[in-house]
Amino acid sequence: MVASEIRALFAVAARPEVVSLAGGMPYVSALPLDAVGQMVGDLVARNGAEVLQYASAQGDPGLREQICDVMSLEGIKASADDVVVTVGAQQALDLITRIFVDPDDVVLAEAPSYVGALGTFASYQADVVHVPMDQGGLIPTALRETLERLRIEGRRVKFLYTVPTFQNPAGVTLTPARRAQILEICAAYDVLIIEDNPYGLLGFDNEPMRALRADDPDRVIYLGSFSKTIASGLRVGWVLAPHAVRAKLVLAAESAVLCHSSLTQLAVREYLTTQPWREQIKDFRELYRERRDAMLDSLGSLMPEGCTWTRPAGGFFVWLSLPEGLDAKAMAPRAIAQRVAYVPGTGFYADGSGHRHMRLSYCYPEPHRIREGVRRLAGVIEQEIELRDTFGGAGGSGAQSAFVDTPGPETL
Repeated sequence: MVASEIRALFAVAARPEVVSLAGGMPYVSALPLDAVGQMVGDLVARNGAEVLQYASAQGDPGLREQICDVMSLEGIKASADDVVVTVGAQQALDLITRIFVDPDDVVLAEAPSYVGALGTFASYQADVVHVPMDQGGLIPTALRETLERLRIEGRRVKFLYTVPTFQNPAGVTLTPARRAQILEICAAYDVLIIEDNPYGLLGFDNEPMRALRADDPDRVIYLGSFSKTIASGLRVGWVLAPHAVRAKLVLAAESAVLCHSSLTQLAVREYLTTQPWREQIKDFRELYRERRDAMLDSLGSLMPEGCTWTRPAGGFFVWLSLPEGLDAKAMAPRAIAQRVAYVPGTGFYADGSGHRHMRLSYCYPEPHRIREGVRRLAGVIEQEIELRDTFGGAGGSGAQSAFVDTPGPETL
């Protein structure tokens, strides 16, 4: 097991003088906290014997029914019997990997990919093979070529892990045409798909995209979470899986935690029952759109020549690429000294590449703080460019990554 590069930043990024563009923390202060607090208090007073008791490892039946209603917004038709409640989507990843992966099995993942998933795969000794992305998400031809190469080599691919909508860390979204192609390719090679979709309801311009699971319920295991649409501290997520897989997930959950928190599950159930949660998601969307715009406007006006970045249509993150010869990981301590924090791109690649990239998060800081953080970051990058031009860069040899910066024909 290895330490997360994001968690390692938290100690310094939490200092009030530092503008943190690092952590993907939802802005929970936008919730009606008084109403939520009263709701939880009433729930305990009214149903304390249930709320404070052991529960089923599969999760509260009423909550599982409501989860199916939430997933229907993305075109998913599901039975509550095939839903397993988990301690956030992170535990869902751990349980699925425990069930499917033996040491040296291959797990395919986008390049770059979610750091928490990479840590889980490493802990079970999987061999992560990255598949390139561009502005339109995972590249189907690259996926087909990778699967064919691995088949020729006799390697066993257990599943493809993807965050297709407002991806963490790149912020890009898999186009509808590519979604159909990815499903077709995985069916041809008999590869399972793990669809991790915590940001799917947080689009800024359109209705939620149709989930991969909606079009292939037998091949796609869907992971969801209330961490981004209600509150991350509740730690309530879920897995929607084919029936046989669901049974194994329940056994694995019992082994890991015996059962999940009744209090947090029933609090989420009560919230979905009594609070205007759809309106609250709209409020989150507008709040994050304003912050995304503040970041993109600041990047456009302040970043030096040679920097490029993605333009997310939802979610929390922008992926920034530095000019040749610069190393985001080596630059991070100097950025902290200038009171701005980001996550170096190396944490999002299993092989430690991605030196020329960084993830910037706009979800938590106020817009004026985002603008100030980008201003400070631009100053650090300008200094690095001057040093490179004067003394020669040390980051070029490790700078290349699997992320394709040039848009393809189907990109957004």
